Amino acid sequence: MEKIAFLGLGHMGSAMARRLLGARHPLTVWNRTPAKAEPLVAAGAVLAASAAEAVRDADVVITMLAGPAALDAVAGAVVPELRPGACWVEMSTVGPDVIGGLAARLGEGVTLVDAPVMGSTDRAESGRLGVLAGGDAARVEHVLTRLGTVTRTGPPGSGAALKLVLNAAVLGGVALVAEALLLAETLGLDEETARTALAGGPLGGVVGRAFAEGVHFGTALAVKDLALATEPARLPAMEAALEHFRRAAEDPAAAAEDIARAVTRIRRQA
Repeated sequence: MEKIAFLGLGHMGSAMARRLLGARHPLTVWNRTPAKAEPLVAAGAVLAASAAEAVRDADVVITMLAGPAALDAVAGAVVPELRPGACWVEMSTVGPDVIGGLAARLGEGVTLVDAPVMGSTDRAESGRLGVLAGGDAARVEHVLTRLGTVTRTGPPGSGAALKLVLNAAVLGGVALVAEALLLAETLGLDEETARTALAGGPLGGVVGRAFAEGVHFGTALAVKDLALATEPARLPAMEAALEHFRRAAEDPAAAAEDIARAVTRIRRQA
């Protein structure tokens, strides 16, 4: 089996790395905060002292990082250490422009696949993510299928692009649900009645996500994703949703909370 280096062990990264470890892939892990790697090391992973050390002997490098700035910092350390024939699978939400810039930094013989995912921690733990794979993913598809269902999206950068489209739709929907419930409250409707009616309509999926429990997609990450989505095109509705999440994330504690908690904050602030 290929040697895999997994960089970035946040809520999603840790769950995804554990899936690969469970499939008996030789796994080296690295995280800026080493303590987050301890459960994986106890389960058999090898902890690298640095990102550069993690990738030196890797056949496949997977990054699951907080955003473009974190990816840029890691790339500076990792790119010189990648061996010819290695494949870098970038699974963070960073947008297609960042993927294009990363591809330009790679040496000859290194393949880049952009493969961000749809789904939260529950789906990561059970291997039911939606993996949006751009570029030549054939070589690593058997690795990606350990994490979920792979959808080939097209040329390099297309996975990152589709992730922005889908996240913008979900986050915009969650913000809309929050406003709809504010309207229901203003009109004197019972909240449970309004929620049930919304859940039975076209917004049913996002109503479920707006009140989900046992999952985690931080509000600060929602701000980052919507900011990326509103850069390439003027999207007034998404810009309004971005402002909602931005205000909800002003409190540092709220910024770390799942977006379901932001729904209450959006209703109060609106």
